[in-house]
Amino acid sequence: MSRQRVAVILGGRSGEHEVSVVSARSVIDALDQARWEVVPFGISRSGGWLTPGETASALAGGAKAFREGGQQLLRAGSALEALATCDVAFPLVHGTYGEDGTLQGFFETAGIPYAGCGVAASAIGMDKALMKALFQEAGVKQARYGVLRAWEVAEDPGRAAAYIGGTTGYPCFVKPANGGSSVGVTKVRSSEDLAAAFAAAFAYDDKAVVEEAITGREVECSVLGNEAPEASVVGEIVPDREFYDYDSKYSAASTTALHIPASVSDNVADEVREMALRMYRVMGCEGYARVDFFVTGERNVLANEINTIPGFTSISMYPKLWEASGLPYAELLTRILELALARHERRARR
Repeated sequence: MSRQRVAVILGGRSGEHEVSVVSARSVIDALDQARWEVVPFGISRSGGWLTPGETASALAGGAKAFREGGQQLLRAGSALEALATCDVAFPLVHGTYGEDGTLQGFFETAGIPYAGCGVAASAIGMDKALMKALFQEAGVKQARYGVLRAWEVAEDPGRAAAYIGGTTGYPCFVKPANGGSSVGVTKVRSSEDLAAAFAAAFAYDDKAVVEEAITGREVECSVLGNEAPEASVVGEIVPDREFYDYDSKYSAASTTALHIPASVSDNVADEVREMALRMYRVMGCEGYARVDFFVTGERNVLANEINTIPGFTSISMYPKLWEASGLPYAELLTRILELALARHERRARR
């Protein structure tokens, strides 16, 4: 079989730009070179698309090289010409303008097969307010939550504080509705902390989700597949600080521990896997996603969220869980790309 050209898309305009670059480096290094020819496309923080040659040079120069440069998409003729020669795309742009359905919509319009969830599931997965409303409608167990918009808080801060007191209580977490990697997330212990928490969240989005703070263990499950998805073994995150924030996830100094498999009972592990598959289907996911949970007490499992483009760094939970399930990293990447091609072919038959 001749090698197929895979466009690895990295960087982007969100606050998770650097994480995307690290994920893409790992994927590029691990892809089976006998099967795939990598064609990298960097997106700068300013939204410019770099050509494959420019991207390769920027990768050699480190993540900071992507902060500027490139041409806006409609003017990026050389990058678009190179993209048109690719057989499949592997978008690894975390956060807004990449993980939220916008990049997926571009690939749909262009007729390019792409890895991961489709437009609708990506958009819902990025907007935590929509995701939680969908899970609530489907009867999925989750923590209490509420939604506030920037104009509501600005108009009447006291009313916003009262709303939180009657919805989630304290302590709670305030986070941007659209975002990831715990960027802009604050733990709020009393109404006195709200002003700073809202300022942090509204720096990234004009809608904030307020969640009840759950005291429990954080466990995760990786899901892979289109029409017949499969769930991996269950892993546990033990943060090196009060909660699993950005530095706890990505700092070189982090001592956060990943326990694979999680030291939970077989019954709890089975429930997590079943819930992960149900949430994946409810949201309409395809390709792959990571599903996060809390376990309180001995066996009470609560849904947290779905991440439709989880981290693919060397320390990321998604590939580690599949490796522990018997699917090595390089083979996992091939499976993900094959699922993308299969979905595209299935839709082309309509």
